[in-house]
Amino acid sequence: MPDPAAIRSWHRTLPHSPQAVPLARALVREALAGPDRDTAELLTAELVANAVEHTEGYRPVELYVELLASHCQVEVLDSDPAPPGDLGSPVPLEAPDPLAEGGRGLLLIRALAAACGHRPTDWGKAVWFRLAAPTKIPPQRDAPSTPPAHEPGPPTQPREHANPAHTPPQTQPRQHANPAHHASPKPSPSGA
Repeated sequence: MPDPAAIRSWHRTLPHSPQAVPLARALVREALAGPDRDTAELLTAELVANAVEHTEGYRPVELYVELLASHCQVEVLDSDPAPPGDLGSPVPLEAPDPLAEGGRGLLLIRALAAACGHRPTDWGKAVWFRLAAPTKIPPQRDAPSTPPAHEPGPPTQPREHANPAHTPPQTQPRQHANPAHHASPKPSPSGA
């Protein structure tokens, strides 16, 4: 049983809009430290983007993060009860279209998470992933420390990593092949 002082959980309600993705990334980036931060940030962005893109906009997206000494778990709740696709298979049934702009989110989650799955909720579904790499729990901060507003139920269709000898994902920060994609826009000289 983990030491209760070593457990940190929090919840945020995100807008049902594309702005939810960078907000969720920033929240996870601030909450985590260590080599699993980049992976958690990437996979969180994928889950939130899927929730925004594939559900109706009448309900917000909910983000839950649980940090333990042994792992972190991120869960995203949305209003669509339909399962998110195949989270149980370690490899896709067919390769994604190399020219398609989307269609790789669940593939990334299956490839990088130690476990992942989904479960029904009262008003939709929760899709989650777990990173088994040790999580360094940062000192308690004012935000994001809102306690979870739900009692997590047992996940459905969990997928433990198919390779028990799996090593944690890359521990160095990832570099984008084209750094210009992630460059911050330069302010114009007029300040506009």
